Amino acid sequence: MKSLQEEPVEGFKITLVDEADLYNWEVAIFGPPNTHYEGGYFKSRIKFPIDYPYSPPTFRFLTKMWHPNIYENGDVCISILHPPVDDPQSGELPSERWNPTQNVRTILLSVISLLNEPNTFSPANVDASVMYRKWRDSKGKDREYAEIIRKQVLATKAEAERDGVKVPTTLAEYCVRTRAPVLDEGSDLLYDDYYDDEDLEDEDGEDCCYDEDDSGNEES
Repeated sequence: MKSLQEEPVEGFKITLVDEADLYNWEVAIFGPPNTHYEGGYFKSRIKFPIDYPYSPPTFRFLTKMWHPNIYENGDVCISILHPPVDDPQSGELPSERWNPTQNVRTILLSVISLLNEPNTFSPANVDASVMYRKWRDSKGKDREYAEIIRKQVLATKAEAERDGVKVPTTLAEYCVRTRAPVLDEGSDLLYDDYYDDEDLEDEDGEDCCYDEDDSGNEES
């Protein structure tokens, strides 16, 4: 929690559900700009097991989500949250599953990536997966999938207002810079060394948190 407060991950706001319980976090996810989820305010919970980090936490959306890899009850189906056991039937490599070197930061980044790039090979929501493939294969002409998500995004605006949260809608608002570390005396480590230029700029030299697909179409 302290690490994420000092070095935030873009697109998320994290608080404790109960100040006395460090094992139960509330996460607000802001929909990334230039995607179907732009302007959305999606609430979720992360619950940590008592033996964390040896076992993975669970991640559940409280906001209703229509997505191939999110169950009807809001549970997220993603490899990084699956226990580190050898399960040939799952189609997942052991290296794709949870291990103690993973952390909340990698989970959050994986969830954002999953929103924009669903895994349709082993869907948690078959109907959403079929609908997404129709949208993808039609190159956006089949709008049913996109329209459902936009309606869900619009429905979150009222809750954001009730919570007093301003949802970022541009890359400039969405991107978060890690604050400069406190350097020891005599250190020649520069703040710029903490970033790869390719991470901060796109090919046109503009700030960028993530890439769109090569065709320029937005992905779900």
